[in-house]
Amino acid sequence: MKKSAVIAVGGNAIQGPKEPPTAEVMRKNLNMTAKYLVDMLDDLNIVITHGNGPQVGNLMVQQDKAKELIPPLPLDLNDAYTQGMLGYLIVESMENQLIASKKHKQCAAIVTQVVVDPEDRAFQNPTKPVGPFYDAKEAERLAKEKGWKMKEDAGRGYRRVVPSPEPLDIIEKDLIKDLMENGVLTVAVGGGGVPVLKEKDGSIHGVEAVIDKDRASSLLARILDVDIFMILTGVDEVYLNYGKADQKVLKELKVSDAKKYLAQNQFPSGSMGPKIEAAISFVEATGRQCIITSLEKSSEAMKGKAGTFVIPD
Repeated sequence: MKKSAVIAVGGNAIQGPKEPPTAEVMRKNLNMTAKYLVDMLDDLNIVITHGNGPQVGNLMVQQDKAKELIPPLPLDLNDAYTQGMLGYLIVESMENQLIASKKHKQCAAIVTQVVVDPEDRAFQNPTKPVGPFYDAKEAERLAKEKGWKMKEDAGRGYRRVVPSPEPLDIIEKDLIKDLMENGVLTVAVGGGGVPVLKEKDGSIHGVEAVIDKDRASSLLARILDVDIFMILTGVDEVYLNYGKADQKVLKELKVSDAKKYLAQNQFPSGSMGPKIEAAISFVEATGRQCIITSLEKSSEAMKGKAGTFVIPD
């Protein structure tokens, strides 16, 4: 049987930090991404996960500009909106690359709901900035009218900050597992999934929050019990003292060392930190390795020739 993998695709695979947020840019980048991922399909059944932060932010800017005509949507609907859009684009790119490579595989994108705890401390302390910038007067009005928490952002204005709770369960987990086991290339938990609360009677409803996509990807990898969890990011390997004269590449990273370096703030919360935490969760739960590398080095990393391998002690 083929091995299984969850591959978390980084934001640069969809839209680079200096690129315009157009459909053409996203298609161009995802077509390139698909070329790397299709090469893995001979040996792996894979589930692809992805971010959606810039796309959710852009959508909220659009809705803010048109708010006098059409009321803005709540955040959980914007999460679902962008998850569906990006899932479609990824499936389109993968199917086109499969055709070009003369390979056949069914592909599917699942708009995924992820359960969070209403008592999660993140709901009392929202920290994740989303959407457009506002001046102080508008920010104060929105805080009063909508109950939003607003925070000044690096001198550029005020932005809404929302909770980023820990993912606990995935509503569509059995469906995703069935698809993977039947060889369907599946896109799931896009942008961390749509955060939902689950009531005692089993009913669910969306909540205005954003789930970290690496943490949600790690949860999915654990639930599916995959052989490989790979996190694709903007660097080939993980470094100590990144960007400094004495930076040091880490080819292997034991869980105990990873925790130590996290405590030393070697891995910032806004970049590598959540990836390391996601890797630790997977490795501790399964006893298997997590690979962190770039898209360009992904095939080499699968052969053990590139990337950083987070391993058990």
